[in-house]
Amino acid sequence: MRSGFPDFRLGSVLATSFTGTLSERRGSPVERIPTPQRLIDWLAVYGLAVDSCSLDQLDLARELRESIHAAATAAATQGALPGAAVQVINDRSVQGRAAAVLTPEGERRWRLGPDSRVEDALSVIAADAIGVIAGERDGKLALCGSPTCRAAFFDTSQSRTRKWCDMNTCGNRQKKARFHANQRKNPGSAE
Repeated sequence: MRSGFPDFRLGSVLATSFTGTLSERRGSPVERIPTPQRLIDWLAVYGLAVDSCSLDQLDLARELRESIHAAATAAATQGALPGAAVQVINDRSVQGRAAAVLTPEGERRWRLGPDSRVEDALSVIAADAIGVIAGERDGKLALCGSPTCRAAFFDTSQSRTRKWCDMNTCGNRQKKARFHANQRKNPGSAE
């Protein structure tokens, strides 16, 4: 944890990892980008380095995060995509300056210019969200099985039956709760 802030919950899918910067949405919410500097830190982890971030840009990022979460939740439950969320995602996607580049390993990466702004990084996140929500990637959107979390995540497991956004946090917490509940029901079962 840096400077008393909660650790980032990192994943392999940019858009859903970004929505994970607010966790425990149905419990006691944990804001993982509470300051402009923490947003800069998170973006750098994903190769989207920017030099500065204002409070207004942090607000834009949070608006995008919540819009992606709303649209991804609707897609995961096969509901209608919320129009306002779609508009925010589309607006952020077209407002940035970023280029897709091919790595020597044959992977696509995003490159921001030397004078990159937060809006440029947000456009990359929005573009990733569009690809995920539109079904252009191999996997499916799902919601975390934790009743306090319910984060949207992108399931790329072979069976597409993953239950938790993160096994080390939500999955482990749920398994421990189930174990302790069983122990209370059957006190002698652990012997």
